[in-house]
Amino acid sequence: MHPWTDTLRFAFQPVVNLTTGGIAALEVLARPEAGDILAEARRDPELDGRLAVLAVRSAARKETLLPLHLNVFAGTLADLGGLGPLHEAVRQAGRLPWEITVDIGPPFTHVPQQALLDAVAALRGAGFRVSVDGVGDGDLPVRLLVDLAPDLVKLDGALLARPAAIRAMRTLCDQLGALLSVEGVETELQYRRAVAAGAQLGQGELFAPPARLPVSEVYVPLRSPEVSSRSRPGPSVREFVRPAALLPDTASAGQVRALLTGSPDVSGVLLVDRDGVPVRSLHRTRFLLSLSGRYGHALYADRPAARLGDVPRVVGADATAWEVLDVVADGGRDRTSEDVAAVDRYGRCVGVVRLADLVRALAESRVEEAAGLNPLTRLPGSDAITGEVDRRIADGRSFALSWLDVDHFKQVNDGAGFAAGDDLIRSVGRALQHVASDSTRVGHIGGDDFLALTDPDGLDPLAASVLDTPFSAAGRPITLSLATILCVPGSVMDHRQAAACLAPLKKAAKSLTGASWVLGRAGLPGHEIRRGTGPSTSPTGFAVAEPLG
Repeated sequence: MHPWTDTLRFAFQPVVNLTTGGIAALEVLARPEAGDILAEARRDPELDGRLAVLAVRSAARKETLLPLHLNVFAGTLADLGGLGPLHEAVRQAGRLPWEITVDIGPPFTHVPQQALLDAVAALRGAGFRVSVDGVGDGDLPVRLLVDLAPDLVKLDGALLARPAAIRAMRTLCDQLGALLSVEGVETELQYRRAVAAGAQLGQGELFAPPARLPVSEVYVPLRSPEVSSRSRPGPSVREFVRPAALLPDTASAGQVRALLTGSPDVSGVLLVDRDGVPVRSLHRTRFLLSLSGRYGHALYADRPAARLGDVPRVVGADATAWEVLDVVADGGRDRTSEDVAAVDRYGRCVGVVRLADLVRALAESRVEEAAGLNPLTRLPGSDAITGEVDRRIADGRSFALSWLDVDHFKQVNDGAGFAAGDDLIRSVGRALQHVASDSTRVGHIGGDDFLALTDPDGLDPLAASVLDTPFSAAGRPITLSLATILCVPGSVMDHRQAAACLAPLKKAAKSLTGASWVLGRAGLPGHEIRRGTGPSTSPTGFAVAEPLG
């Protein structure tokens, strides 16, 4: 045994769910009091593997039920082929493999990639989860990251100053089915940037510093309406998953009772089979009442706890919050307060979802959505559209941003009265709502100004809906002006740049006679006149263009 084991200590830093504010896991960090053990471990795979084993044993002595993250160098995995001793240490600690996430850290240069991929496959086959650490400031090739297909990607804190990079990584993680975490969060500004950019988990001094004892509470700032309004629509279950209290399906009722009485924050226990698949669900209150009744302890304490459980309610980890509510609604009324198990594609439990978290988040989103609606048309304002523009830019999607307004609207109000003007605005709003869909977003900025965001092939249906519809006010025909900027990947950096490109097109459309439509392309001079006539022509001399389709 190495002499440094007597002076080696471990610290615990929480991994925080940025949506619920709860602790999702604990990262176990080696803290040697003498010597540079970590530098030596980078060169010695056997030593690095030994540190992972000691980390598990250290956590077992602290009696924490939270999932654990263990740090291992990429070279260690490639050399040892799967960390065999770690499997036995996890078993001896009374842990299940799927409660352990192996954080693979750099350097990756000169590590045999196939050996690393084979080792990761062996870990997954044993039930362990895999994270890639230090992404963004290390030497990890993107191709290798994709091949590893981790369950979690941890970004270096330096990227907090580059939110576009975080958004791009969130898009990649969504494709891989991985969660995204940001490390090194030290200020509330950095926290807001992480949330706005799409990070789901976080670590850093702001929440809680590494400590010798696992913490039970962390500091999480209140999410501002500005941050919340930019979150992605249709919240996924992954954003609300909490750690689950798991026991093997062979556990006795006495073992479950000991876990519950020693952990007052645990609302229930899931019994899982050898593969980590939930087979029975034990609700805290109902279970303890069964044992506290007359002869209850004598009848059940030494018998399988599964006899007192229910069939677990299960959803996929990629389900939406609304799908979880459907599962809850289909259950009995006495189970509405019970946690729902979230499972991966293999059916293994990855955590639980609490109904209260979902209801709170959905209620907040509805309140924010209602606050952003224009009272006249009930269409969302500009924030909803510009937020979606930024998401499409981050996703590398082509899109068309259009501005629409009523020609000579002031004369309508002055001549026919504001009531007629309001009726006209409602009519235009209804026409836009007819073309709204998942790919076409419409909004009302205010007054007679509207915004529409579409895929390029959705432009012609949008134009036909608003320009071919006969509008009138007090018996007078009314025409509309439409200006569109077509943006391909890389042509604009954010919604502000897209709006700046749109501004001169708006002026060009207003200079034409009758229902008008001009279209420009971001980064290219000039514009096309697609509808309308007038004395001026576009700088490029384009005539009315053919449809984009």
